[in-house]
Amino acid sequence: MASAPSTPDVDPFTAVEALRAALDQAEIVLPSLAVDPASPSLRLVDLGRVRPDVAMRLADALRREDRSA
Repeated sequence: MASAPSTPDVDPFTAVEALRAALDQAEIVLPSLAVDPASPSLRLVDLGRVRPDVAMRLADALRREDRSA
């Protein structure tokens, strides 16, 4: 039986700020980006809803980053 992947102990507030800074460098804004207050024990980051053009810009930015690695 496969075990669940381990998840590092990352503060969700730190993760939100790091992601917001990285997205800002790519000139991408996710207005709803926040820590999910409905599930504090799960420590989820809510990426929110975005327009299709923003989703495409995010995908393009991730592809560019993947090519530079």
